[in-house]
Amino acid sequence: MTVLTTPRLTLRGWRESDLEPFAALNADPATMGFMARCLSREESDTFARRAEADLERRGFGLWAVELQAQRQFIGCVGLAVPAFRAHFTPCVEIAWRLRRESWGQGFATEAGRECLRFAFERLALREVVAFTVPGNLRSRAVMERLGMRRDPGGDFDHPRLPTGHALCRHVLYRLSAEQWAAST
Repeated sequence: MTVLTTPRLTLRGWRESDLEPFAALNADPATMGFMARCLSREESDTFARRAEADLERRGFGLWAVELQAQRQFIGCVGLAVPAFRAHFTPCVEIAWRLRRESWGQGFATEAGRECLRFAFERLALREVVAFTVPGNLRSRAVMERLGMRRDPGGDFDHPRLPTGHALCRHVLYRLSAEQWAAST
């Protein structure tokens, strides 16, 4: 299984010891504020196991993220294939979910850059997308720091949320392999 490293982080496969802190992260209303809802322990464990299976099957996915110095799990960052249909699918998206105590320290950007390097240099992807609700300014700032560009014509209503739901509308960001190459 592929392990990615940055100066401060290790992006690795999932361990049984990650499940409890990941469940706490997924149960935190602040961390999950832009998701449809918090996850139960069972749902969180299922998410982590599915992420591990994707890593094994595809060679990429949502890696568990660990602070190297402390060997401490802080969440997940990686590449995923959305399981819903939209005008921009099929595609590969970059995503992150880090515990609140890790916010504001550049970890999502640092890990995201390494995932994009892997996506374009090792997987030879032509494009990576990202999406979130308009009000998720922290994630949108990470997308922009990663060099992603907003595609206003690509904004969409998330098909897994009911029409009119407060989090239904999503903004779409894109980064092509050519844009990535030009920025490195």
